[in-house]
Amino acid sequence: MIILGIESSCDETSAAIVEDGRRLLSNVVNSQVDIHAAYGGVVPEVAARSHIEVINPVIKQAMQQANVTWDDIDAIAVANAPGLVGSLLVGTLAARTLAELHGKPLYPVHHVEGHIYANFITDEGVKSRSEEAVSEPSSETQPENTSSRREVRSEMASERNGDQDKAIKLPTRQPAFPMLALAVSGLHSQLVLFEDHGKYRLLGETLDDAVGEAFDKVARMLGLPYPGGPSVSAAAEQGDPLKYDFPKAKLQNPYDFSFSGLKTAVLRAIQREVGVDHTFPSFELPGRLNDAQRADFAASFQYTAVETLVDATVAATHEFQPASVVIAGGVAANQELRRQLSDRLPLPIDYAPMSLCTDNAAMIAALGYYRSRVLSPTPVDEVSVYPSMSMAQTAWNV
Repeated sequence: MIILGIESSCDETSAAIVEDGRRLLSNVVNSQVDIHAAYGGVVPEVAARSHIEVINPVIKQAMQQANVTWDDIDAIAVANAPGLVGSLLVGTLAARTLAELHGKPLYPVHHVEGHIYANFITDEGVKSRSEEAVSEPSSETQPENTSSRREVRSEMASERNGDQDKAIKLPTRQPAFPMLALAVSGLHSQLVLFEDHGKYRLLGETLDDAVGEAFDKVARMLGLPYPGGPSVSAAAEQGDPLKYDFPKAKLQNPYDFSFSGLKTAVLRAIQREVGVDHTFPSFELPGRLNDAQRADFAASFQYTAVETLVDATVAATHEFQPASVVIAGGVAANQELRRQLSDRLPLPIDYAPMSLCTDNAAMIAALGYYRSRVLSPTPVDEVSVYPSMSMAQTAWNV
């Protein structure tokens, strides 16, 4: 069964073709990161406009790279929750229109749950392509206004490693049930126990800032560029993770997360370090830090934030004894997180490649396939968007 996946929940416009929930035929991503970097974060209105400009070329390129036509597509899956309302609307309206036009069943899916299903993609259906696969769509498919066009890249083609290209490294096997999943990104931090496809319970989630959001905010305090996750991690490589002893939140539910206190502790420590009081504005702090201080703060913050995630994951592993553990979402690419988990977990983790950790449509298509095996498609006119929907509301009613 061949699924077209569409993802537009935040600032990535993506379309992908996945066969039988595990075979990756194409995955095209249009990133807006360079647009939003100027603002230090995602601007919702700008994100929605960019999605509108590129979504049709992205879908067309995904189908071309997979060498499929509409006759080959069996169903469409689209992320309709959670995310930015304007961004979600662009993807779902495109999916609804295409489903109606081509007579295809439509499966709306949860974005965070999709991140977890990136780990079920284990086969690559097309050989790695050359650089021509990552060029922009032709002018025939692009809007006339080119002022905010972004490069459309193919994550199917290859991943960069210095000057060397290599085929993406997919997991060698699919996760086994029961499965413990840690989903961590810019907007979400959740720990979920799966008994089977669609049968899961939310053990814990963030009560305030998600861990990725905390990385972005600390990056701004340190004068590091957006997005904060990669920039903090890069700075941390030169720092001492034990230089500053930052607190971890003590919560009633050991599987919930809170990072607002950690973020505030970092702010107060920076203010003390540079000799100002708590009234000194945070946006003026970077100019008072030297590179060594910046690296130490980045390393100490990252160490504590990651340890918070790992503590909960290890505790849940011991309590529930899952057959597998998966890490999903953009923060899954963090090397310190992978290191700490490797040191402390009794089970090995077979990670999805970096290109499938951040927002992408391959994960949406994979999830759509498994939903299609047990659930009926949603009528096109009943597909809505839910910007704040928790995974606690989406366990499949089977």
